[in-house]
Amino acid sequence: MDRVTTLTGPAPMTGDVLELVAGEVVHGGWCVSRQDDTAWVIFVRHALPGERVRARITQVTSRFARADAVEILDASPDRVTAPCQYAGPGRCGGCDWQHASLAAQRQLKAAVVRQQLSRLAGLDREVVVEAVAGADSGLGWRTTVSFAVDPAGTAGLRRHRSRAVIGVSECLIAHPLVTEADVTGRRWPGAQAIHVSAVPETGERGLVAAGQGRARLASSLPLRDLPPAAGDSVLVTGPGTARTPVRGRGYLTRKAAGRDWRVSLGGFWQVHPGAADLLAGAVLAALDPQPGASALDLYCGAGLFAGVLAQAVGSAGSVVGIEEDTSAVRDARHNLREWPWARVHRGDVAAVLGQADVGEASLAVLDPPRTGAERAVIDQLCALPLRRLAYVSCDPATLARDLRLLLDGGWRLAGLRAFDAFPMTHHVECLATLTRD
Repeated sequence: MDRVTTLTGPAPMTGDVLELVAGEVVHGGWCVSRQDDTAWVIFVRHALPGERVRARITQVTSRFARADAVEILDASPDRVTAPCQYAGPGRCGGCDWQHASLAAQRQLKAAVVRQQLSRLAGLDREVVVEAVAGADSGLGWRTTVSFAVDPAGTAGLRRHRSRAVIGVSECLIAHPLVTEADVTGRRWPGAQAIHVSAVPETGERGLVAAGQGRARLASSLPLRDLPPAAGDSVLVTGPGTARTPVRGRGYLTRKAAGRDWRVSLGGFWQVHPGAADLLAGAVLAALDPQPGASALDLYCGAGLFAGVLAQAVGSAGSVVGIEEDTSAVRDARHNLREWPWARVHRGDVAAVLGQADVGEASLAVLDPPRTGAERAVIDQLCALPLRRLAYVSCDPATLARDLRLLLDGGWRLAGLRAFDAFPMTHHVECLATLTRD
């Protein structure tokens, strides 16, 4: 039986079960429990604000502890039964909020965005998280899923904050086309990870197997009985960026903004089926590009934003995209070929931005990785004669950090939208619009 204790002074110990009241939500899918009689702060997972729970300590540091709520004593009215059997303490770490209603999840995410803006950017701003069309139940939306593979060749999903692989029969947030690949139902000897991507509009599916020995892995893949899909593609990756095609053409045809976009297997694309189209429209509305304008697309990926901007500014305007990934640059140049006034430079964004001829650009969009924009990029955005900037971010903490730097550099926050592009998880997509005279 668990030892239930009350924290009155000494540090908790891993394995202790404490009776706690969960407080405010914080970034990462946690609720904070602050102990009145001690200086200890405990971050509790699987709880909701206001709930009284029994929580098992999973980690103790010099400043705080982490815990899993293993028993709910007083439940929040927002609590629901998690639809997935693998959601819960000690199980799959892919979802954070399956125990909350979708409406409550969006309120929690809005609270986190507000909190990060206040704490890191000094901004007090109301935030509403908008639903994204295409997954009203919050399930079956994820068009790309990365499965971990254990040494025995069994594919599954990782336990929260662990390298341990949890065997699953089905991931409920995965799109049906991903599920139909039956990755968890077959063995993958020699693989370390299997990434499956699907395009709902066309039925295309791609699979990337990652491992150390590409040739040996390619020959051992269980592809003979892999359920067929339109445009089925398979490739193998190893250390670094090396890739070995095994089957198919090596890319998927994505759909957004009324046209097709070629995206190499393993390349970045929004995982929610409605997100790319929504964000393309939102960026256009934020920047309001006029014919003849010049624009920048930083961290441009396969060129989605560069493409919609090129169409808007027309042949009298110009668009410059910058991207470091070689495959993404190849895709972007292919996707932008009908607009010769749009060009793509390959290289580090900060380095290329400092060398490329972008002096006449008045508009810019950037969609950096989760770590945010480099400080050198922020400095250049403050130095260039831009007048409007759209910052797309999947991490409210790094967004808030970068917004503070932009505000200090003379920009003004003119608008902020947030989108629930990752239901059941703590992640949220944001679009900040900045202007200056």
